Amino acid sequence: MDILVSLDENYMRQLCVMLTSVYLNNPGCGCSIYLIHRGIPEKKLALLSSSLERLGYLLYPVLIDEKLFSSAPVMKQYPQEMYYRLLASKLLPKELKKILYLDPDVLVANSLERLWNLDISNYLFAAAAHTGKTELANNINRIRLKTENDYFNSGVLLINLELCRKEIDPEEIFSYVREHSSSLLLPDQDVLNALYWDRIRKIDDFIWNYDARNYSSYLLRSFGRADTAWVMSHTAVFHFCGKAKPWKEHYSYRFGVLYRHYMQLSKNYFPSLTF
Repeated sequence: MDILVSLDENYMRQLCVMLTSVYLNNPGCGCSIYLIHRGIPEKKLALLSSSLERLGYLLYPVLIDEKLFSSAPVMKQYPQEMYYRLLASKLLPKELKKILYLDPDVLVANSLERLWNLDISNYLFAAAAHTGKTELANNINRIRLKTENDYFNSGVLLINLELCRKEIDPEEIFSYVREHSSSLLLPDQDVLNALYWDRIRKIDDFIWNYDARNYSSYLLRSFGRADTAWVMSHTAVFHFCGKAKPWKEHYSYRFGVLYRHYMQLSKNYFPSLTF
């Protein structure tokens, strides 16, 4: 399985927690980790690589070629990093046919095998939509971005790199950002939805991109089926969306204790990077 991450050195601890959860819940699955970055120190990359090798994983750091982004609109609210997952096909080795992108603030609690083997041969991406407590946000986003689908979250993306190389034009993305800069709220996610909504295979957020803030909403939507026991048995990816984060003090949502558990476990696998 090939996994893509993109972050700066400030998120290295969270990356180690996420990778610990991948390792423990996908036994026997040798992973290659592709890390797109702009300048993580070599010492930290070396420590990460040696820890991953002990798990049977391989690290492939991808240092960004700034030339690709010479015409990209970049400012405080639209950092260069927002483009990386959308342009992964231009940044990663051509021999890669697909890759699974995971935000560093996700936690993997069950096997990723079914997602990795999902057929997306006719799609650019597979992604989940967070429908939330009401349909209001989705309806607003449909109008705002002129789409006909629910609003897809970009924190978990299965990417068809072969098709993306053929169909995604960096300049189209840059032009869209320039033309709509005043109305973009979550820039990379807005671009994903505005330009590619009809080229995305929808996956179940209950399983593959569970918004960890919204337990009560999921329970209601499932008519009581998705209680804590069900979630722990079925949900593969928890996504700790929003400003409140489980590695910070006073995190109040239900699955914060689960994240803290993996934080503790990660110290066994990445001792030089998690303290």
